[in-house]
Amino acid sequence: MATRQPKGKLVRRFGSNIFGNPKYSKLLDKKPNAPGKERGAKQRGKLSVYGEQLKEKQKFRFAYGMSERQFSNLFQKAFKMSGVTGENLLCLLERRMDNVVFRLGLANTRRQARQLVRHGHFTVNGKRVDIPSALVREGDVIEVAEKSRSGAFFKELKESSNALSAPAWLTADQANLTGTVTRFPHREEIDVPVNEQAIVELYSK
Repeated sequence: MATRQPKGKLVRRFGSNIFGNPKYSKLLDKKPNAPGKERGAKQRGKLSVYGEQLKEKQKFRFAYGMSERQFSNLFQKAFKMSGVTGENLLCLLERRMDNVVFRLGLANTRRQARQLVRHGHFTVNGKRVDIPSALVREGDVIEVAEKSRSGAFFKELKESSNALSAPAWLTADQANLTGTVTRFPHREEIDVPVNEQAIVELYSK
């Protein structure tokens, strides 16, 4: 997997809340410097263009929880598609099963979503899917598996007074613990703070 590093250290290292959790925005407000710098550690020079590109790639990988090989393969898929490669890449990342479960509010984090998917807690169009990297399609219906609905986590989620919050390209049904992919996301709807063009330039070398 991409990392087991503490998420707090990662957001401080990159200087942005790549995980989207509000608590990390508060952490950055309190500790805006990268780990070590506030203790008088030796300052490094400004990153080269190549260094900045590598940094952006790491932000992508850590945000979505992907290995180097998984990310490289997905980029090649995006490159072969028609349209803008960087936007294609972001759309493919958002279409990953684990990310969609997270976006639907059926998991608290992408990491938790990956675990839930691997353990077979979800179906797509009635068929169990246990591969976090599987890509959803327009019209797909993601649903908590029947056998999993009695579990404490999903039972509490269904009965919660906090309504599921999903982006405009998804429709969430809290009462039935389901979600539908109504369309694919537009670039402006993807809130992960990354520069996709830097990745395109990195892989174009």
